[in-house]
Parts: sequence; C-alpha cells; structure tokens
Amino acid sequence: MTQTVQDSDQLHRDALTVLQPGFEGSTPPEWVHRHIAAGLGSVALFGRNVTDQAQLAALTAELRRENPDLLIAIDEEGGDVTRLEVGSGSSWPGNLALGAIDDPALTRDVARELGRALAECGVNFNWAPAADVNSNPGNPIIGVRSFGADPELCARHTAAWVEGLQEAGVAACAKHFPGHGDTNVDSHHGLPLIDVDEELVRARDLPPFRAAVAAGVKALMSAHIMIPALDPQFPATLSAAVLGGLLRAPESAGGLGYQGLIVTDAIEMGAIADTYGIARGTVLALAAGADAICVGGGLCDEETVLELRDAIVAAVREGRLAPERLADAAARVRELGSWARQGRLKAPVEPDLSIGLRAARRALKVTADPARPFVPVTDRPFVASFSPESNIAVGDDTPWGVAGMLAERFPGTRSRGIGPEQAGEAELDALVTDLLAAAEGRRLVLVVRDVHRHDWMSAALRLLLNARPDSLVVEMGVPQARPAGALHIATHGAARVCGLAAVEVLTGQPTVSR
Repeated sequence: MTQTVQDSDQLHRDALTVLQPGFEGSTPPEWVHRHIAAGLGSVALFGRNVTDQAQLAALTAELRRENPDLLIAIDEEGGDVTRLEVGSGSSWPGNLALGAIDDPALTRDVARELGRALAECGVNFNWAPAADVNSNPGNPIIGVRSFGADPELCARHTAAWVEGLQEAGVAACAKHFPGHGDTNVDSHHGLPLIDVDEELVRARDLPPFRAAVAAGVKALMSAHIMIPALDPQFPATLSAAVLGGLLRAPESAGGLGYQGLIVTDAIEMGAIADTYGIARGTVLALAAGADAICVGGGLCDEETVLELRDAIVAAVREGRLAPERLADAAARVRELGSWARQGRLKAPVEPDLSIGLRAARRALKVTADPARPFVPVTDRPFVASFSPESNIAVGDDTPWGVAGMLAERFPGTRSRGIGPEQAGEAELDALVTDLLAAAEGRRLVLVVRDVHRHDWMSAALRLLLNARPDSLVVEMGVPQARPAGALHIATHGAARVCGLAAVEVLTGQPTVSR
C-alpha cells in the first residue's frame, strides 16, 4: 500500500514537472508557489509579468524559494519579440537585422549581452532563437524573427546565437522544429500545412536545427505545423515520427541525434487547442517525445495546470502514456534545471550596453533617389506610421516606429498611426488627402512594416509618394518591396535600437544616449 502511495505521489510530481505554465501579475500567486513545492519544474514569464528589471529579479528570486533548480522561461528573442523591454522596445536588434549584417561573431556577442541581461534578472531559459528559414515572404508569423531566407545563413547565425546566449548561463531553445518558415497561416489561429516533399524539408528547413544541435543547444521547441511528407496524421508537436524519430534518431539513421529537452510551442494555440484540445494535445505531445509543455500565454490560471496535470496522470493510469516516457521527460526537465543553476554560479559576463545600437546601425540598408539629393530632417516633420494587424508573438504593448524619437528631437513633430480599418478601398482617397493636408509645409516620413504583404499599405504608400515624391520611407519589416521615396531606409526589424539607428540617418545626428 505504501509503495502504491509513493508511486502515485511520484506520478503527480512528474506530471507537474513537465508543465511550463504562466500566471498573471508582477508577483507570483499563492497557487504557483504551492505547485512548485509539489514538483512544478518550470514557470513561464510574459510581458504582463514584467515592469522593470529590478522587479523581474525580485520575482525570479521569489519563484525559486521552493526550488533553486526551477526553470524560469521567457520569450526574449530581441528585436520585435521582447518581454524584458515590453514597454520600451528592445535594446537588441532581432534576427533579420543580424542576418542582414551576416557577422556571426557579432550575432554571438549580441546574444551574449542579451543573455547577460536575462541572467542578471534571474531568467535561465529563453525560448529563442527562432531558427526558421523564412522561405515564404508572405509568412504572417515569422518574418523578421528569422535570420533570413537562406538555410546556410540561418544555420551559422542560429549556432552563434545559441553559443552566445549559453555563454551567459541561459539555456537557449531553438524553434520552431522542423521549421515554420514556409507557412501562410499563423499557428496561433489555425493549423498550417506545408505540403512539400521530405527532401526539401531536409535541405531547406533542417540546417539551422542541425547547427543548433552541433552548438550544444539545451532545448528545441516543436512547431504546430502539418508536414504530410513527415507525418500524414499528426502535426509536428504531436508526431512521434518527427520528435521521437527525425529529431532523436541518430544521424546514421537520418535523424539529428538530439538528446536534449524538447518543449512544445504553447499548447493552447489554435493549431492544437481547436483540433485536439489542450488536455489531449498535451498527452499526445508527451507520448510523441516532447519533454515539456508550454502553456500560459493565454491560459494562465491554476485550473489549466490542474487540468493538464490530471490529464497526464489519467493517461499513464489508463495506458495511453507509458510511465517510462513521462519519467524520462521529467528527468530531462530536472537535468536542465540543474545545468541552469550551475550557470547562475558562473562569473558574470562583462556588459556591453551599446552593442545593440552598434549592430542596428550596421543592419541599415539606405537607398537614395539619385534624382533627389537627400537633405536631413532639421525641423518638425509629419510622421505617418502604417500598422498592420498585430502579430500575437510580438504583442500589442511594445512600441515601435520613429515618431516618438523624432518628437524628442523636434518638439512639435506631428504624427498619425494608420491601420487597415482606416485604409479600406472606400476610405483610401480621403485618408491620403487628409494626410497630405496635415503634412503640408513639413517633411513627410512614412513608416511601414512588411509593406509587401499588405495591399492597403502598398496602395496608400503609392498614392502618398505620387503626391509627395520627396517623402522619406522607413521600412521596419521584411524589405521585400522595391525601395521607394527620396530616401528609403530598411531597418530589418522594429526594435527600439533599429528606430534609433534610422533616426540618426534621417536627421544626420548621432544618438546621444543608449
């Protein structure tokens, strides 16, 4: 009887260990502490949990009260996707900017500085870098989060980023295996289908993940995508052929030979939740070979943790999940927690607070109209910023653009944000007329983001440039469209430092502070 009780206790503990849940607020609720004491192996932090770095350091210290080996995870890619600086924008350019520079040593240094900042705040597990090859220019969720469209470029920078982050004692997590770059559906909303042959997946999408494994990456994150050539029945997150086969199998058998932690992308995303449900999806993912279940970007309450814990326990008792598979998954979580604790004991990395801006400057691509000599902005301009629909990975709370930065330099600067709802076909002419009237007598700065993906934005830009060919254009997304305007600046991302670098060019003045 005693042995049965002990087995039951361990089963519940292992079921909690493999979960990576989030919570609301800047301090942990009581239920989080209670579940950490009961075996929870990881906690996930999001922008809603961060007010500043001092608060974050206090939060992580409190979370470790019951377990010094607790994995504290965050989604800090730098660039457009930041949680550490959600209220101000990132101090580090993102992947596309680093890929545009193509200096792996710089990528390593940027990731090391980002890792230093995370480690200083007590975060030891980062769901980054994105190793996806952005082979589809219309991709709605990857874009600037990728190093680029070339597999070998993505591979060398993925490896450099992993090495830099882990030198700071923070576990890297390359994502989204086996590659989310050729999708036209956001897996937060639906299940993307990549209908290509296996040979193309191996040649195009796998090189960055092979490079990450070779670089010693501590974790890989699965993608909620269907690739029938790899598994005609299940998406990658739930596929034993993808996780237990392609990823774990030795290289001699055609796999990547990876033996570290596998974590799922958020299990409550539409691709899984709407198709399988979060409880069944969790069990299927663990059975397929995942070791940790990310949840909490949307569902961040105790009820969700209890639902998933109980689903795992029931699956083991009913024979749908082998107890050895769960024990193996829990052991990998604890092993990474132990590694991360040792990382916190290492000598601190020397800070380099200016590296992000230096990198952002190098990433700029500036194209001038030879017929119009460029004259820097020296007085109050008018800035029109065209905002596409929000990308869930980026979020709504992080500021972007150059309007505020120009207003700091030139008080009296006027600006307007324009979204797709304001620029429909019927409203477009009136909108352009209104913007031109508001900008009369001022330099006109047009800020866009992925203009090639948005017909309404492209149409508005064309009409404005026809009327004001002297306009200055700043593209802060993927610069796929032809450069336009008297001066065109491609920043390769919307991080705060990318905006600062663009403003330096627009004004001909260096940034005074970081």
